[in-house]
Amino acid sequence: MRRICLVAMAVTVAAAVAGQAGAANPKLQARVADPVNISLTVGGKKVTSLKAGTYTIVVRDEASDHNFHLSGPGVDRTTTIGGIGTKTWKVTLKRGTYTYKCDPHAAFMKGSFTVK
Repeated sequence: MRRICLVAMAVTVAAAVAGQAGAANPKLQARVADPVNISLTVGGKKVTSLKAGTYTIVVRDEASDHNFHLSGPGVDRTTTIGGIGTKTWKVTLKRGTYTYKCDPHAAFMKGSFTVK
């Protein structure tokens, strides 16, 4: 009985390790909308700091008078002004500071975060 339990535990641990090895990129949620709303979140919380690595960003552009523009070391991605819809970006974030903004309203629709 003890051997069966040990084997079951070993199989469970091996499956967990294998699952982590094939895990998807962490997913961030970006949103730009009327009247004046721009955000970048993970798990419902505002992004202020991330670890360097590859991320999937789901960008919801809900307003034709805004865009979502992400820039920083090695990244310069944007949605279009005039277009609406959802885009999915795969980005590799390196150490440094990243900003996101609405280009036409950059003075007040903006945010930033650091990557360590």
